Amino acid sequence: MNPFSIRNSGASIKPRAIQLLDQRRICDVVDYILEHFDQKTRRNEHYTIKDRRLRGFNSLFATASIDAARAYYNNFQLAQEGRTPDEKLKVGIIYSYAPNPDMEDGILEEEGFENGALSMDHRTFLEDAIQDYNQMFGTSFDTSSDGFQNYYKDLSKRLKTREIDLVIVVNMFLTGFDATTLNTLWVDKNLRAHGLIQAFSRTNRILNKVKTYGNIVSFRNLDDATNDAIALFGNKEAKGIVTLKPYVEYYQDYADKVTGLVSDYPLGTQIIGEEAQKEFIALFGAILRLQNILASFDEFSGSQLLTDRQSQDYRGVYLDLYNEFRRGSESEKEDIHDDVVFEIELIKQVEINVDYILMLVQKYRDERGDGDDKEVRAEISRAVDASPSLRSKKDLIEDFVDSISLDSAVEEEWRTYIAHRQEAELSDIIAAEGLKPEETRQFIDRAFQDGNLRTSGTAIMKVLPPVSRFNKNGAHGTKKRRVVERLTSYFDRFFGLSHRSDS
Repeated sequence: MNPFSIRNSGASIKPRAIQLLDQRRICDVVDYILEHFDQKTRRNEHYTIKDRRLRGFNSLFATASIDAARAYYNNFQLAQEGRTPDEKLKVGIIYSYAPNPDMEDGILEEEGFENGALSMDHRTFLEDAIQDYNQMFGTSFDTSSDGFQNYYKDLSKRLKTREIDLVIVVNMFLTGFDATTLNTLWVDKNLRAHGLIQAFSRTNRILNKVKTYGNIVSFRNLDDATNDAIALFGNKEAKGIVTLKPYVEYYQDYADKVTGLVSDYPLGTQIIGEEAQKEFIALFGAILRLQNILASFDEFSGSQLLTDRQSQDYRGVYLDLYNEFRRGSESEKEDIHDDVVFEIELIKQVEINVDYILMLVQKYRDERGDGDDKEVRAEISRAVDASPSLRSKKDLIEDFVDSISLDSAVEEEWRTYIAHRQEAELSDIIAAEGLKPEETRQFIDRAFQDGNLRTSGTAIMKVLPPVSRFNKNGAHGTKKRRVVERLTSYFDRFFGLSHRSDS
């Protein structure tokens, strides 16, 4: 059973004794979402799905009426004025005519595709919002019958692929819609009984160890309705639904474990013996899991007990042990991980990126000769060691640091350096394997654009030199496997260095 953890964490937005659509209240809610969006949707963390490297999750915003949806959409547009395209949330909206949005038994009636019953005012607003969407994604939808259906299909696809950040709805997508990239439901709508379970369940599609629960951020008091719904439907409809324990319980457990970590495994001291190593792995893994849960609580911001440097260094030790245990398992041909669980997905979510490394390189160059450059150089090494993906590129980064000049722009010099190394190493592979140069470069360029090197199909065959189909001893198959291995290693080595891999 996959647990679905809910936290009703929007209590800090208290509806004033005024109308729910009062402009001041709408602004309060929008400000809260914009302030906490990155935290709730893990926007600064990374994960991989279907070979795509993604940054954070996305969300739905359930509103009580079309008028409410429109008010929120307008305020998101106004509140984000002045933000750069990279800073702006991609916000969409969708609604249609729903004669019975809240049934007596709490069931949410899904809105259909017929929007002909919309008032002229509501339809004109929706048309304008769809044009905003068209401008955002280069599409051409409208509110005509076919245009609206295609808009719905495209919007649902972009929700599932995490191409849009937040979609404002009335009832749409609250019943029967599943997207593993959805992790947060913002609610300004009275929900109860079956409708509450339906809506909350939009976020409970477990994806990986990073997304182990969904966030429900409610701007209305739904505590009693939530308890009643879980009690009413029990294990039949609400199976797996649990609410997170109070923040203080998780934080106390986290504090106890961090205290034990620092006391029993001080940084700079080698961990001797397999038993001690396994205990460290279990302890640090538990801390990673607790941090993953605590990250959804507003109170945890600024309350981490490990400094950035301590976290980085402990992750480096953790990855050293991971590689050591993995090598041991391969050499002994037995599964040494039966009693050792590594939380590598939770390590990867705080992945150090190239921008951070280049910032350190800039600092290293600026401080060269001032006596502090050795410490910065050590900081670069620690950062690389703490990164699962950058470890395999360590020689590239260190060679670049050694070659950096004193006057050129670091980012420009990095791009030139990586381009040179990419071309040199790919040319070596082409020459050694006798590959077709133009086809191979096109194949690799496509892999970097897609974020995935495709080793099946006809594309890989086009880079191979022609061979006789009557070759003996399966030489062609052996050749293909060797080329695939070399190109895969090359792709892994350079992916993310000169080509942006985050979505």
